[in-house]
Amino acid sequence: MKTTNVLLLVVLACPVFGDVQNSNRQAAPLEYDGSVPKPTVSEIAYGTHARNVLDFWKAESDTPTPVAFVIHGGGWRGGSKERLNRFVDPNALLTAGISIVAINYRYVTDTEKPPVKAPLHDAARAIQFVRSKANEWNLDKARIGAAGGSAGACSSLWLAFHDDLSEPNSPDPLSRESSRLSCAAVIGAQTTLDPQQMVEWTPNSRYGGHAFGYSSFQEFLKERNTIHQWIAEYSPYALVTEDDPPIYLAYGSPPSLGNEQKDPTHTSNFGVKLQEHCEVTGVVCELVYPGAPEVKHDSPTAFLITHLKNP
Repeated sequence: MKTTNVLLLVVLACPVFGDVQNSNRQAAPLEYDGSVPKPTVSEIAYGTHARNVLDFWKAESDTPTPVAFVIHGGGWRGGSKERLNRFVDPNALLTAGISIVAINYRYVTDTEKPPVKAPLHDAARAIQFVRSKANEWNLDKARIGAAGGSAGACSSLWLAFHDDLSEPNSPDPLSRESSRLSCAAVIGAQTTLDPQQMVEWTPNSRYGGHAFGYSSFQEFLKERNTIHQWIAEYSPYALVTEDDPPIYLAYGSPPSLGNEQKDPTHTSNFGVKLQEHCEVTGVVCELVYPGAPEVKHDSPTAFLITHLKNP
């Protein structure tokens, strides 16, 4: 296990909450790290909002390629697709014959109820758009795996566990495409959006209220029972069923269930409880943290290569 790599990725994935953007306006495109190859195509619109854009890297192949679908972190309040290399190694993926998509999406917004519907449904729409490009971009629709960190990790898990959002009889060809994944490999994921579960697992939890329109965690917890239907729809943990794809969870520190955490928003307590739930349900879930037992893959990239190239 290469613990250093996982720890570095977790640190980079964590959003700086004091510097998040609260606007959904699209700023000028940012730059990728110098290690990231130039996209094959960039700033491709998959929806009507200014932030509904994606970049695509085409892997060289004579046959349709699998896709690594990367969702940036930032608390659903900030961040951009240009953070790609914080969550995956793009060069390793391309060398393995895996094409890459990195998306922007709407941040949480009062125009959607609940606000978290905006980033989550945008991600699903982007997957449907990518599938619609299968012939043009030489993609295998059956092999799409998500990756991301923090909020992007939560979004990835939501996609992995949610029922297919396709509408086979829709007049919109994109809506007829599947939103399902074949795997997901994420960093620092919030695996539940249920505040009651959060405080049971980690007493000093403080994340998630903004996803449902609350300004404080205390209000979120107090009103929990009034939004139970939203939690059932948008919390990854609540959606796990036996037909869901394999999952990889990476965290930067060991778990300590029931105890306060230095970083309660990205604690591996989230991972332990989701892995327990997945094991009971019959879903493959690999959990990685410093000192974790039975680690098979040292990074999300390694997991994606295994499961996208050898499904």
